[in-house]
Amino acid sequence: MDFNQEVKDRLAANGGNPELKAASHEFMRASIIPQYSYNFSWLGRPIIQYPQDIVAMQELMWQVQPDLVIETGIAHGGSLIFFASMLELIKACTGNEGEVLGIDIDIRAHNKKAIEEHPMKKRISMIQGSSIAPEIIAQVAAKAKGKKRVLISLDSNHTHEHVHAELEAYAHLTTVGSYCVVFDTMVEDMPKAQAGDRPWGPGNNPKTAVKQWIKSHPEFEIDKSIDNKLMVSVAPDGYLKRVR
Repeated sequence: MDFNQEVKDRLAANGGNPELKAASHEFMRASIIPQYSYNFSWLGRPIIQYPQDIVAMQELMWQVQPDLVIETGIAHGGSLIFFASMLELIKACTGNEGEVLGIDIDIRAHNKKAIEEHPMKKRISMIQGSSIAPEIIAQVAAKAKGKKRVLISLDSNHTHEHVHAELEAYAHLTTVGSYCVVFDTMVEDMPKAQAGDRPWGPGNNPKTAVKQWIKSHPEFEIDKSIDNKLMVSVAPDGYLKRVR
């Protein structure tokens, strides 16, 4: 049997495996309070992601080979460095050029300095401001104009209202065959107490925004094969593929 077909069959089986799904859910629940995702870095910068999602994004980067990655939410800059390094590898392998644009309402000085001094900085640009402010949206649209392959990563404020507004502002920039990835959809599936004093929680989070938004956007589909592959992910139902 073809190996790729074997993978598809295994992923389909994972999706119907209650024991595996229960174990995955329990690991996610147990790993949030000790801040499991805060322990990883990419080329020296904290990335604050689960390794499974990092691997998934690597696969998507190679599959799409974007000439532009747009990310909302910069934090320490690890994801920007990750995207830029993947684009560097793609350039070395295929000759395709790409760049990363990061948006954050507060790019802290020490993080900005570290990003700007990193060897991958040559592929990175940043905008400080609210990702849903009209003037920021306009700057991002201008950056995306003329790009042939655009991949989106939404990972800033995780309230329903904010994520829905980001989807309205940026998802349409995703090119056909590429992805708009909405992170931290897992908030919907975790106990309310684990949200702490943050404004988001069950009923008000990225997953609720995705569920509402995608109803009126048939050009996107949730790629469940990625959920079934990862099992442990902060973005269940958040890997949105543009199919038309």
